[in-house]
Amino acid sequence: MTSHKVPAAEECVLSCLLERWGRETPEKVYATFDDGTQLEYGELLRLARRTGNALQTLGVKQGDTVLVWLPNGPECLRAWFGINVIGAVYVPINTAYRGGILQHVVNNAGATVAIVHASLLPRLGDIDRAELRKVVVIGGEPASIGGLEVLPSSALDSTSENAPPLDRPIAPWDTQTIIYTSGTTGPSKGVLSSYAHLYATGRGISADRDGIPYLDSSDTFMVNLPLFHVGGTGPSYAMLINGGSIAMVDRFDTGSFWSTVAKTRTTMVILLGVMASFLMKRTDNGDEKDSPLKNVTVIPLSEEGIAFGKRYGVTTHTLFNMSEVSCPLATEPNPTVAAACGKPRAGVEARLVDAHDCEVAIGEIGELVLRTDTPWAMNHGYNKAAEATALAWRNGWFHTGDAFRVDQDGNFFFVDRFKDAIRRRGENISSFEVELEVAAHPAIREAAAVSVPSEHGEDDVLVAISLAEGQTLDPADLIHFLKPRMAHFMVPRYIRILGDLPKTPTNKVEKYLLRRDGVTADTFDRDAAGIVIKSEPVRPLR
Repeated sequence: MTSHKVPAAEECVLSCLLERWGRETPEKVYATFDDGTQLEYGELLRLARRTGNALQTLGVKQGDTVLVWLPNGPECLRAWFGINVIGAVYVPINTAYRGGILQHVVNNAGATVAIVHASLLPRLGDIDRAELRKVVVIGGEPASIGGLEVLPSSALDSTSENAPPLDRPIAPWDTQTIIYTSGTTGPSKGVLSSYAHLYATGRGISADRDGIPYLDSSDTFMVNLPLFHVGGTGPSYAMLINGGSIAMVDRFDTGSFWSTVAKTRTTMVILLGVMASFLMKRTDNGDEKDSPLKNVTVIPLSEEGIAFGKRYGVTTHTLFNMSEVSCPLATEPNPTVAAACGKPRAGVEARLVDAHDCEVAIGEIGELVLRTDTPWAMNHGYNKAAEATALAWRNGWFHTGDAFRVDQDGNFFFVDRFKDAIRRRGENISSFEVELEVAAHPAIREAAAVSVPSEHGEDDVLVAISLAEGQTLDPADLIHFLKPRMAHFMVPRYIRILGDLPKTPTNKVEKYLLRRDGVTADTFDRDAAGIVIKSEPVRPLR
């Protein structure tokens, strides 16, 4: 992001990039998957075109949204690229969503067509599906759901491999994706991201703070985060921009990490949260020797993250990012200041401000606000949420909602979230959405969800509740009530029953008091009670 100009369509628009590499390097591998299967650029171009032509046959037009509810794998990539090839908007859904959270996303996206894994399809039968009319089922037999036209996977396989016709050329500022990020004072918000925005993110992931690239077409980026997160889409796009490769794995696994790196010839990976810590605590067994790994981005940068680079002879990096921005803070290679997120990249302005947007002094805590000198290099709002968009972009700066401090050397340090979002095991959790589902229990009058420190790093979820008059509640029963209602990572670990929740004079819950008290002697701990909450893995498509 060193130029003030919006990148040309040929540099940033997915269809242009895919056509270029499909023409120039058709036999080069773009993606390698866990089972060893691969997608070359030429094949991916043909698949994307066939998918795009099929979507047009299903009634999808340029600018329409299409929901994609699939695990990482070739079918998810194909769906994403096929949607963008016709200038439609790719809207991925977290595969853990169900119930009210799923309904909100489906309603907000306004899509008439969805591409869904067979094992997830039944969840659509339990919600109001708004404008959704057609569902293409991948990875199994389609089941009947009243009010929906449920189609087999063959509905995405047009016989035409010609470039799909467009009403007009796709522009860098057109909306490419809507990725849903956790709400805090309301439901999850859909981040409107243009091609220029995802391009800036991809460039940010693959270059240092001064804009000097450290990845090129010879590199392979391990994608170990889902494509419904920017942690999955960003690296995937970075390598499409560079004409390089990705190694798409089902999930991060400490035991098989080094063998997977070797097998896929991975040269670059992001280690998020406790991943670096887990790898440092692992006993080396020889499979990490002579590794092709060259670059690692550790987020956040811990002492163990710094030690990781020295132990394994790789170049370390760190940065700050969120779905709405484009890696605005980054470090020089091999940073040594633990917990620092770096400094603003070239072309990025960053300030720390108080509640009135006045800049705070060095060393004081303020909200990080950002702007770039390149148009469209960050989000252009939240889908169908004008008030939230205006609030986030007030006074011409994007407000991250995150508390930072900066030192005398200009290093930025993340302090906490001004928002009430909770981060657990790499997932952002909306306290609002947790509270909504908890309060659905008939015995509960009111609920407040807060983060408490986890022994594994990041956060655990604590819910403080007050009961309706005359009601009693076994906390274990509440856990079992919530299991089918929310994603596994959202189910609270701790439950604290209070007579009344602490309130301000204006009747707002004083969550800071709940965080301060943390896990008290009378707090129920589901881990200690032996209640195990596991994910329901969606089997990868092969």
